[in-house]
Amino acid sequence: MNTADLGLPVDVPSTALFTDQYELTMLQAALKAGTAERRSVFEVFTRRLPEGRRYGVVAGTGRVLDAVENFRFDAGVLGFLRERQIVDEATLDWLAGYRFTGDVWGYPEGEVYFPGSPIMRVEGSFAECVLLETVILSILNHDSAIAAAASRMSSAAGSRPLIEMGARRTHELSAVAAARAAYVGGFTTTSDLAAGFRYGIPTVGTSAHAFTLLHDTERDAFRAQVDALGRGTTLLVDTYDVAEAVRTAVEVAGPELGAVRIDSGDLLLVAHPGRQQLDELGATDTKIVVTSDLDEYAIASLAAAPGDADGVGTQLVTGSGHPTAAMVYKLVARAESDDPRAPLVPVAKKSSGGKTSIGGRKWAARRLDEDGVAEAEVVGTGPVPAELAGRQLQVELVKDGEVLAREPLDVVRDRHIAARAGLPLSAIQLSRGEPVLPTEYVQVPSGN
Repeated sequence: MNTADLGLPVDVPSTALFTDQYELTMLQAALKAGTAERRSVFEVFTRRLPEGRRYGVVAGTGRVLDAVENFRFDAGVLGFLRERQIVDEATLDWLAGYRFTGDVWGYPEGEVYFPGSPIMRVEGSFAECVLLETVILSILNHDSAIAAAASRMSSAAGSRPLIEMGARRTHELSAVAAARAAYVGGFTTTSDLAAGFRYGIPTVGTSAHAFTLLHDTERDAFRAQVDALGRGTTLLVDTYDVAEAVRTAVEVAGPELGAVRIDSGDLLLVAHPGRQQLDELGATDTKIVVTSDLDEYAIASLAAAPGDADGVGTQLVTGSGHPTAAMVYKLVARAESDDPRAPLVPVAKKSSGGKTSIGGRKWAARRLDEDGVAEAEVVGTGPVPAELAGRQLQVELVKDGEVLAREPLDVVRDRHIAARAGLPLSAIQLSRGEPVLPTEYVQVPSGN
C-alpha cells in the first residue's frame, strides 16, 4: 500500500493551531478594517542558501497539502481561542467556517531551488492566506533542510544505499518527517516504522548491542537471531572484537549470511580487514553495513572502503549543521480593493540588513546551455519570455481549495535525482562554494 496517495492527516484533529498568534490578530484587525477580503499573493522563498551549500531541495510539499486540507477551526480549537481571549467573537465566527478556497502554485517536490526562487505561491483573500504562513514555513523549512543534507549524502555515497536511522535523535514527529525528507533526498530505507506506515518508505532493522549483551555469549546471540530471522539477516559484529565476531557470524549463519554491521571504530580501517576476512571464510556475498555518526564527508571518505551500505542518524535529522532552510513567506502583491476584479499591485518590504524583497507575482524558469545543463535560475514578473516558456518550474498544486498534485514519494524521489543530475557537475562537490546557478531577475511591468 502506498500511503503517500491517501493524504493522511497529522496526529492531531486539526492543523489550525500550528500557527503564531499574530496571524489571528492580523486577521481580526483586517476584518475590522475591511481589508481582509482583498485578493493577495504570498510567496515562499529564501534570500540565501545555508553557508557553503550549492543548491537547495524542495521537500515537504505533500505534507503542506495535507496541512492545508486539515486547517480547520473545530469547537475545541475555537473554545481555546475564546477562553484565552486571543481574538474577538466576530473573528471566531469567521474562523468557524474557515476553508482555504484559493490557489497554490509551487516548485514540484524534489526539485532544486536557489536564492530568490519562488518555491511556493499562495493566492486568495488576505484572510485565508495569512493564516497559513507558519504551518507552511515550519514544514518546508524543516523538510527542505533534511532533504538537502540527504541529497549531499546520497550524492557522496554514489551507488551505496543509505539507511535513515535518526529517530532517536529528534522529536518523535520530526523523525517521521525527517525520514520522508531523507527518502526524497535519495535515501533508500528508514528504521522508523511510523514513516514506513504513513508514507510507504521501505523499513529495515535487526538488532542492537543490547541483544548481544542479553545473551551469555556472542555466539548464542547470533544463533538466536539467525534462528528467528534467517541466514539473510544482518549481524552486529562490534560489541566485543570485530574479527572474532565476523568469524563467529559466518560459522553460525554460513556463507549465506546477509550482512555484518560495524558501528564503532575507524570504519575505513575496520571495513577492509572485515571484507578480506569474509571473503576468506567463503562469505563473498555477505555485505558490510557501516554506521556511527556519519555525515556527507565521512560517507565520501568511505568510498574507498569495501562497504555496501551506510546508516545515518544524527547528522541527517539535524540537516548536517543546517537544520532550517531559512525560507520566508511574504506578501508580494495585493488588490487595490476587495472588488474581485480589482487589479493587483506589487508590494515589498524595504529595510536594511538584507531583508528586502521583490514585489509582484513571479514566475520561474531554468535556462539551459547548449549541452542541456542548467546555467541560470530566471525569476521574473509579467510575461514569460518565449524562449523560457517551456522551462517554467512552477506547477499548480491547489485550485479553488482542491488539491491537484498529491504524488507518491517514489515519483518525488526520482524527480530529485533527475533535477540534481541536470545541474553543473560542481553542484555535487562537498567543498564550500556559492550557489551553482546564479539567479537572474526579469522585471516586466504588468497589470496582473
